[in-house]
Amino acid sequence: MECFMDRYCQSVEDAVHFLKNLLPESVKYAVMLGSGLGKLAGEMEDTIRVPYADIPGFGHATIPGHRGELSYGSFAGQKILVLCGRFHCYQGYTMQEVTMPIRVMKRLGVQTAVLTNSSGGINRSFRAGDIMLIRDHINLLGNNPLVGADSGYFGTPFIDMSEPYDHTLISRVKELAAQDPAIGTLREGIYIAVTGPSYETKAEIKFFAHVGADAVGMSTVPEVIVCVQEGIRVLGISVIANSATGIKKGALSHEEVLDITGKTGGRVIYLIREVFKNVLQP
Repeated sequence: MECFMDRYCQSVEDAVHFLKNLLPESVKYAVMLGSGLGKLAGEMEDTIRVPYADIPGFGHATIPGHRGELSYGSFAGQKILVLCGRFHCYQGYTMQEVTMPIRVMKRLGVQTAVLTNSSGGINRSFRAGDIMLIRDHINLLGNNPLVGADSGYFGTPFIDMSEPYDHTLISRVKELAAQDPAIGTLREGIYIAVTGPSYETKAEIKFFAHVGADAVGMSTVPEVIVCVQEGIRVLGISVIANSATGIKKGALSHEEVLDITGKTGGRVIYLIREVFKNVLQP
């Protein structure tokens, strides 16, 4: 009897075959855009856009602020793939479905991924609109995308996670920011991932702060784990969209997240453009 993982592996192959027939060449770099950061795709040139709904096995990015399409084109003088939106566990997707775009990107040639998201600030020195480089993460999603993964197809699930975010890239981006006032101050910290979609309680935020988290969100960690297994270098960028519950006065809302990321999006796009110009080589 055909099992889920057999169907999943076939879906990855089907998606890769479909996209290879549409894209003129393989690419080394990919960018995944979080909530409210889709404007980057609009600044690409010679763009090929493919709705997720057209790609075999892909889910649907139905959350506001996620366009739900893959874009191929030129950005900052380089050919890149941009994932305009992601899938989330709180939408009912499995960990394997959430991370399928990463599996596909690897088989299209991607070696380095810039993963972005929006998050709630736990560190009391952070302010809404700050940009944080993710140094490490804590997985509180209650699951792992490598559970049940076919080791014969994807490799060993017993991967080293001592440096999931490339420290060399982080250092070079910090040096770049120090030389360019237009980038501004970059924060650096630990991202904690929870399932959502409800926002956190005051007690949870207090606990997260106690264990060392600087920001909290509902994504990214599954994709990073699969990137590590697939041998893809990761640069993680998080927009602090608000202060977390108990730190911020008043109620939290997704509309506020989109508002702040929309206002900060230009700075994030500028940062990513300069990273491609000065840090990542053609």
